[in-house]
Amino acid sequence: MTLRIEERADRVIATLDRPEKRNAIDQETIDALHELCAGLEAAPRTLILTGSGGTFAAGADIAQLRERTAEDARKGINATAFIRIRELPMPVIAAIDGYALGGGAELAYAADIRIATPALKIGNPETGLGIIAAAGATWRLPEIVGEARASDLLLTGRALDAEEALAWGLISAVHAADDLLPAAHAIADRIAANDPLATRHTKRALRTPRAQHPAIELELQAELFESPEKHRRMTAFLERRTERAQRDEARKKR
Repeated sequence: MTLRIEERADRVIATLDRPEKRNAIDQETIDALHELCAGLEAAPRTLILTGSGGTFAAGADIAQLRERTAEDARKGINATAFIRIRELPMPVIAAIDGYALGGGAELAYAADIRIATPALKIGNPETGLGIIAAAGATWRLPEIVGEARASDLLLTGRALDAEEALAWGLISAVHAADDLLPAAHAIADRIAANDPLATRHTKRALRTPRAQHPAIELELQAELFESPEKHRRMTAFLERRTERAQRDEARKKR
């Protein structure tokens, strides 16, 4: 088993688990990711992606890549799985420790939120192996860090450390290794406290091309404006505010 799955009511934790290969992404891992996505498409929950043994994923499995042909390239074996992860209804959090290189970096780029440890090394050394980063990096990375920085990273093949990745906005926070998963769960807790439909619609709006804005927001908001959960949550908010105001007024009179 190359992908360990822990299921909870409001989230799923998926751990890449090929420690002997530094969690290199092979065909078995890709198949497991597709199976994971099928479950999350049917029953949407937040996904936390992480790796075992102090490594996220040191890349795709080079032994398998070496044997792949032009026909294999056109199938988009890794790209298809990573696109599916990107398009999951609920947020995806990548908790990255150590190496996230090549296909491992592209898997991380597919997440909505990325956090890491100080040991992070993230980048795409594909050109040094005679290939390109074809599982999302050439179009997804410019969306995250901008064209100039994406060109720097992809054309040189160098890796960023945690400090530079944070400065570039490639990750949003750095945590000690022992705190990485708790931090990911804290983010998932905050997501879980919100309305799941509003969260799904927010993610959908974020992933919609600019040309379809603001129409997409207006349609999604229209649906939410009619939802019972919107009414319930806003009523609860107003009631809490009234209660606070009454308590404050009572304190003033003491």
